[in-house]
Amino acid sequence: MSRPALALLLAVPLVATIPVGAQDWPNWRGPHHDGVSSEKGFEAKWEQPPPKMWEREIGPGFSGLSCVADRVYTCGTADGQQTVLCLDADTGSVLWKTPFEKEFRDRQGGDGPRATPAVNDGRVYVIGARGKLVCLDAAEGREVWSRQFDNPPQWGYSGSVLVDGELAIVPIGGEGALRAVDKQSGKDVWQCGKGVVGYATPHPFEFEGQRYVVGFMGKEALVADLATGALACRLAWETSYDVNAATPIFHDGRLLLSSGYDHGSILLRLAREGDKLKTDTTWENKSIRAKFQSPVLHEGYLYVSDEAGLRCVELASGAEKWSQRGITHGTLVIADGYLILLTEKGELQIARASPKAFEPLTSLKLLEGRHWTVPTLYKGRLYVRNLKQAVCFRLAK
Repeated sequence: MSRPALALLLAVPLVATIPVGAQDWPNWRGPHHDGVSSEKGFEAKWEQPPPKMWEREIGPGFSGLSCVADRVYTCGTADGQQTVLCLDADTGSVLWKTPFEKEFRDRQGGDGPRATPAVNDGRVYVIGARGKLVCLDAAEGREVWSRQFDNPPQWGYSGSVLVDGELAIVPIGGEGALRAVDKQSGKDVWQCGKGVVGYATPHPFEFEGQRYVVGFMGKEALVADLATGALACRLAWETSYDVNAATPIFHDGRLLLSSGYDHGSILLRLAREGDKLKTDTTWENKSIRAKFQSPVLHEGYLYVSDEAGLRCVELASGAEKWSQRGITHGTLVIADGYLILLTEKGELQIARASPKAFEPLTSLKLLEGRHWTVPTLYKGRLYVRNLKQAVCFRLAK
């Protein structure tokens, strides 16, 4: 056999394992900010743990893993500093590591940075738990610009940076509590609201031809014109310890907010009223109590592992369809109609997303330690972390 023919033959199995619909996962909750992956072609049923491709010590932190162009970006702690790391997606080798802020200690929940890096146009944006917002060059990790904010909540800045167009939007608290800066220079573009900052990442959405952003703050939700920061709507929403942490969900003219500490959820229908938005409550109950676990919406149903258990709730009515007690504080994404759940104890569970029942095809232990970080599915690989380690497993068939 000729060398070209042999090379082509050897390449076929490799090409066949590339999942359909694979795309970059550049920021918190993925390319569409909703926890839904477009990937198909991965294996959903595992009797034994899937093959481990690599494991890397990255130091304390809760940051998610953003994957772009065969690189993984996350945060950890090393040598007394919060640190941004860039890893090779295939091998886990450290391509660069940039310390950017003094370490953050928290005996109650865990040490380290909370926010997930946002990767956009060759740059990486992240805010440290103490309030330093940095923009780094994605290729080498050098600092492009930085800002310092000084109104951190009790458990540290946790909301990730939202990059939308030419803006980098971040909840920082105080005067101008929701802040948009120019992503190229870091200079202020607009400010909205004032008061206590929450723990949620700003969420963008479009409604009747207008683009908005909702900031879930410590005591309220602010909806602002994304381009100008003009306040369109404010909803008081107070939760114990100001822990509003779950990402809001917008779908078909309706906005969902959810909090833990036995608070519950509300679904609001929006309507334009001049340059403002008015809200009408569709339902409000305790069917979902998301302390820091953001629900994921699939075909009209919400799935979440909240402070009470794993559950499925109908978006339109707020009615619970099923629940699994004991699976609390887990994190999940949805891909190809499957729930991919990582429990707080490091168990991987994969099941069809169905309002009828939760029937896992896979239920096995992946890692030891505490797991509060949302997993990332990227090119048939599952990237997960506990408090100190990042690990890559191959799910592709």
